[in-house]
Amino acid sequence: MTHARQHPTQVVAHRGASEDAPEHTLAAYRKAIEDGADALECDVRLTADGHLVCVHDRRVNRTSNGRGAVSALELSDLAALDFGSWKTRDAFGARTEEPDWEHRPEDREATSVLTLERLLELVCDAGRRVELAIETKHPTRWAGQVEDRLLLLLKRFGLDAPAGPDDSPVRVMSFSARSLHRVRAASPTLPTVYLTQFVSPRLRDGRLPAGVRIAGPSIRIVRSHPVYIERLKQAGHQVHVWTVNDPADVDLCVGLGVDAIITNRPRAVLDQLGR
Repeated sequence: MTHARQHPTQVVAHRGASEDAPEHTLAAYRKAIEDGADALECDVRLTADGHLVCVHDRRVNRTSNGRGAVSALELSDLAALDFGSWKTRDAFGARTEEPDWEHRPEDREATSVLTLERLLELVCDAGRRVELAIETKHPTRWAGQVEDRLLLLLKRFGLDAPAGPDDSPVRVMSFSARSLHRVRAASPTLPTVYLTQFVSPRLRDGRLPAGVRIAGPSIRIVRSHPVYIERLKQAGHQVHVWTVNDPADVDLCVGLGVDAIITNRPRAVLDQLGR
């Protein structure tokens, strides 16, 4: 996790290379790194026994062969589940081409539940700078414990207190301004990203919650309100857009000067950008 970023538009693998491999699995993140992604994005939730795991939904029903809320299950419960076979069944059933990723039941680690600790190890061992955008999911029964556990884990890796936001290979994202406030209070130099699905009337002038310097609008906002993106840039904020998969949307983002494109298709976006 060394060396400054060199590319003007960062390509971020949304839940890993999630178009080709099951989201939030080691297989998806390994492929994203192989594909050349500048950064990886993940969602984190806290298990009943206090482990941060990379799972988007409140429940595991959609992305595993199990059922139940992540917050009510222990890590051992989640480790017994298969988080990979659904992708083969649901995503590739109607596709004519063969996926680049192949589900191998014998490779349990590749499609088992992924802890944030294991993902951090993968990033640190990548052999090049790979940044990590971590989204805290709220509301949750664990409330501020999510941020507490996250900062403790980042501290173990020496990533909780960078010299400055530009030096940090890790950033914390959330739709919850309160979550970002907790992070900033504990680690003022750790960069934070305020995610938005709609443009709030009180923030239409390009303001962000106090202390936040990166906006995370949806691609729908970018399409509908390009002037808002210009206001964010004029206010000195970075703009990281999710989830950008269509080539026309990639062109739109580049034309508006966004700083990061978060996509399920990192290799395709890199190809479009001539990288």
